[in-house]
Amino acid sequence: MKRALLPLLAASLLLTACGVAPGAKQPTASVSGVTCAYRTTNAPAKVVDPPNGTGVPATGTEAVTLTFASGVVQITLDRAAAPCTANSFESLAQQGFFTDTTCHRMSTAGYYFLQCGDPTGTGSGGPGYWFDDELAQTTTYTKGVVAMANSGRNTNGSQFFIVYADSPFPPNYTIFGHTDDAGVAVIAAMAAKGTDGSESATAGHPKADTKITAVAVG
Repeated sequence: MKRALLPLLAASLLLTACGVAPGAKQPTASVSGVTCAYRTTNAPAKVVDPPNGTGVPATGTEAVTLTFASGVVQITLDRAAAPCTANSFESLAQQGFFTDTTCHRMSTAGYYFLQCGDPTGTGSGGPGYWFDDELAQTTTYTKGVVAMANSGRNTNGSQFFIVYADSPFPPNYTIFGHTDDAGVAVIAAMAAKGTDGSESATAGHPKADTKITAVAVG
């Protein structure tokens, strides 16, 4: 599928993943958790099974550790804030979807983030399914926030971004976790090497080595 790349705008930066937005449905609560809908779309960029959408935990946290050449970034998933998103991210991490993939997009001024989660490294790859936004607890994108990238309403897949300095995004991208100061420092060190300027003077493909060499859950 052709890469869907939304432009950098003066007032806001739209993060992208491949697809067109379908209708929205909120997670359904149950005694044992919530029910999440993961809708099949195009072929996955890397062979993976959609997560189990029944009885999804909606409390507590889980740790997912991403290892880069320059250091380790530990992400704490927030199941209460975004249960369906956390469930998908954990499932993909457990299946090795993010392992040996390169984070393909970075911005180093105005908006400060590293975008990852596409095995093709083009910005168009995903897991072969979509799920809906979970924005009830999404407010501001402060340093350390981890959120989903999308190409419109309810088009979440596998692409996510890590914010390494406070950034004025509109609340359209589901926040599902955070990293600590040590993780932020690893991302900021990559950002210090700049980008290739393929989107703007300060945004594009990172010049640093942003390959995720290992992923651990728990």
